[in-house]
Formats: sequence, C-alpha cells, structure tokens
Amino acid sequence: MASSLPKENEELVARLRQPGTVRTAFNEVMRLYSEPLYWQIRRIVQNHDDADDILQNTFMKAWGNIENFRGEAKLSTWLYKIAINESLGFLERERKRRNMSLDDQEAEMIHNIAADEEFDGEELARKLQEAIASLPEKQRLVFNMKYFDDLKYEEMSEILGTSVGALKASYHLASKKIEQYFNGHD
Repeated sequence: MASSLPKENEELVARLRQPGTVRTAFNEVMRLYSEPLYWQIRRIVQNHDDADDILQNTFMKAWGNIENFRGEAKLSTWLYKIAINESLGFLERERKRRNMSLDDQEAEMIHNIAADEEFDGEELARKLQEAIASLPEKQRLVFNMKYFDDLKYEEMSEILGTSVGALKASYHLASKKIEQYFNGHD
C-alpha cells in the first residue's frame, strides 16, 4: 500500500520560512495535504462533518505556528502530529461533553459505521472498519497509520512520541484483534 502523503518538498519548506512567500506556500501545503490529512482524521473520528472541522482546525493551528516550524521534522510529520492531536482532543471533549466511557464511544463508532448510508465500501471493507473501530484508541491509531498510510515505524514514533518497539507491539496486537474480529463475525 503506497503512502498517501505527498513527497517532501524542500523548496516548499524553504518558502514557508520566508515572510514574502509564506502565504502562497501555505496555500500549497493545504492543497497538497488536505486529502491525506482528512482521511487520517476521518479514520479517527469516523464522521465527515467532524473530520472537516478538525481539518480546518489543523490548518489554523499549523498556520498559527508556522513560524515555529524549522524543518527539524518533516512537514508531513509535523502536520500529522497536529491533526492527530486535534482529533484525539476532539474525541476526548466529545466523551466528556456526552459523559461517555471509552467503551461507549467505541461501540458508538461501530454502530455509526454499520448505519452509515454513505459508506462506499463493500461488506468486507465495512467489517474492517468495524474491526478497527473496536480497537483501543492507541492501537486503532497505530493500525491506521501503518495499514492505510504505510508510515514507517520511525515516522510514527516521531508523530506519537512512542518507541518503535511499542509501536510494533501495538500494530501486532491490533492485527491479531482484527483477525479475531473477522473469525468471530463470519
């Protein structure tokens, strides 16, 4: 599975650092990264409208902090980190607002996938999404980043601030749980 993130562009990053070109460069960043970031966010929060709002918040936060981006990390890593933090923050606020447990929220995600009339996948794809939604939050995040975005463990480690070994273990556990989900839901 090929990575859905654009290739890093050193010239674009250089233009982001220049006051005279930062605005046009950031518009290009939004054009290049909107779709891959949207899908990463959507896999976390499940809802299209929420994903759109979080994507906008991600770009607003990135724009507000663009002067702090020095290029030590890859642009995609920096944007991913913002998007994931915004997504997880949204889920946490929703849980608190609705007084839900993590288990209740996961059950609701599974229900929403099953009830989504706009779901464009076949039955197998729907089952995969339900299986992923049944995973604990961290495993779900790691599985999505590895399986759908084909990120390297080193990149995921930078984004999530977790060791490569722990990420490999999370992915392995997530894969086993998904396999068990399919074996139990034939």
